[in-house]
Amino acid sequence: MKISDTVKDDKVIIALEGKVMGGPDATTFHGKLHEFIEGGTKKVVIDLRKVEWMSSVGLGMLISAMTAMKNAKGELKLANVTQSIESLLTITRLITIFKAYDSVDEALAAFE
Repeated sequence: MKISDTVKDDKVIIALEGKVMGGPDATTFHGKLHEFIEGGTKKVVIDLRKVEWMSSVGLGMLISAMTAMKNAKGELKLANVTQSIESLLTITRLITIFKAYDSVDEALAAFE
């Protein structure tokens, strides 16, 4: 899995790419997220456009990120959720917990 981030105004976009399976990648992801939280970032979008596949551990990674943002009084939104990830979120009934948008721009615009 590759992780990249972009800061836009007071919002951060974290883009994931490849197979999201947890392990050392999850540690890197959480480290990056916590750096932003400690820096005062309260608005994060996770861009899933280039995610090929996600394991249950990868799903747990998103849940943990959502919890960390809520604990920091912030918000986390998902963008470009692929059909396979949407199916995974629906099956696990997590689709009701995450706010998902068709594009990064839509997710960014939803912060207010």
